[in-house]
Amino acid sequence: MVSESDTAPTFTATYNGSDHETFDLEDHLGDGPVVLAFFPGAFTPPCSNEMVALQDHLADFEAAGATLFGISADSSFSLGAFAEEYDLGFDLVSDMSGEVIESYGLSIDIPDLGLYGIANRAVYVLDDEGTVTLAWEAEDPTNEPDYEELLAAVKSA
Repeated sequence: MVSESDTAPTFTATYNGSDHETFDLEDHLGDGPVVLAFFPGAFTPPCSNEMVALQDHLADFEAAGATLFGISADSSFSLGAFAEEYDLGFDLVSDMSGEVIESYGLSIDIPDLGLYGIANRAVYVLDDEGTVTLAWEAEDPTNEPDYEELLAAVKSA
């Protein structure tokens, strides 16, 4: 897992419900804190709850100058439908290849559900230079982060 004070691995992936729109983490550094919220899968109850909770705090993140991105192994099209279904006001990044998830050390398998190489639930706050100022990883993929602690980390990044 990537830890606090590490330089976050940079990556390029697709997002916004399109296989043609490219997200590059480096393009978002230097404009205030970046929050990367990894989650196992769209349309699952714990992930839906977490993304809605992040949406509920989005104005606070934005007031602190932060940009929030959700990341999962789902297809960009599935994430687009998920964002629309839950009226999410932040971008969701698709990592179908699992390369980003692997580079952050978050790949997990849940064989009982037939899921392999998905992201464990984790949140990272990056400062302008891409240094990790908060690293949180769920002990159980159904756990959610402490949103007040996350907001405090954003404000101090």
